[in-house]
Amino acid sequence: MLLSRRLLLATPALLATPALAQARPLRVVVPFGAGGLTDVVARILAEHMSGTLGRPMVIDNQGGAGSTIGASTVARAAPDGNTIMVGSVGHAAMKALYASFQFDPVTSFAPVSLVTRQPFVAAVHPAIPVTDLAGFIAWLKSRGGEANFGTAGIGASSHLAAELLRKMAGVAFTVVPYRGTPAAVADLTAGRIDFMIDSQTLLAPLMADNRVRGLAVTSAERSSLLPSLPTIAEAGVPGYDAAAWQAIYAPAGTPAPAIQAISDAAAAALRDPATLRRLNEAGVDAYADNSPEAAARHLSAEVAKWGGLVRELGLRG
Repeated sequence: MLLSRRLLLATPALLATPALAQARPLRVVVPFGAGGLTDVVARILAEHMSGTLGRPMVIDNQGGAGSTIGASTVARAAPDGNTIMVGSVGHAAMKALYASFQFDPVTSFAPVSLVTRQPFVAAVHPAIPVTDLAGFIAWLKSRGGEANFGTAGIGASSHLAAELLRKMAGVAFTVVPYRGTPAAVADLTAGRIDFMIDSQTLLAPLMADNRVRGLAVTSAERSSLLPSLPTIAEAGVPGYDAAAWQAIYAPAGTPAPAIQAISDAAAAALRDPATLRRLNEAGVDAYADNSPEAAARHLSAEVAKWGGLVRELGLRG
């Protein structure tokens, strides 16, 4: 299920604005397919940021290989302020996951802005005989690794959230990677996979229709969108926290004035009531500090957290 056709078509519409059409476009690489959460966030922000920057922002979806395809494109791009990436949790783990990945998530990129975050939902197909997280963990243990978990890809934030649950709850399951979240959701509703941990925006409508059963959210705090669902930490796995996030990066070596201009434009978008409303409708919240320094601190902490988990569990993409 795509989040919104209007959102997917928003960025091309910017090119029709005469003043913007004359400016050099800013290429925005999204290392995931169209329709996923990071893609939608990028498109919402681009609509406002293009006006602030006085140039069109063109979304370039390059999904696959745990976000390393899109990340490689950005790392190789000229550091001239004309290419950025909107990345997510997978960016922090890709070096540990993919031995063949030629770049470093910290040194090959210049953090620009930390923008949004969202809790995931742990959800099962209604045929699974559980109604809460404790029952689900017991069911997983009884299956001996035969339960199927669907994810948008190895190293995606949804996959890492599940691997953190594997470690902290002592469960086992079989990972089934897809080329995008919509395909995984389709198989979850059809009963071809048993469970997912993914976007509340995608899963909440399916919960309302009883096509999936939500058990808990992954963030440290309850979701404002699904306040009746406990957190995984509340429901029996103390200390669990795996919220998704989005941040903007540029190629390493991009001049500081260019980085600051893009960061300032992102901050302006996140102060705009209309943009915030659309982001909230998509199920995401804005970070208060959108500076390059905050993005750098956040990335460092996430690399330590997720890279450490990948190495500890011996995961490979």
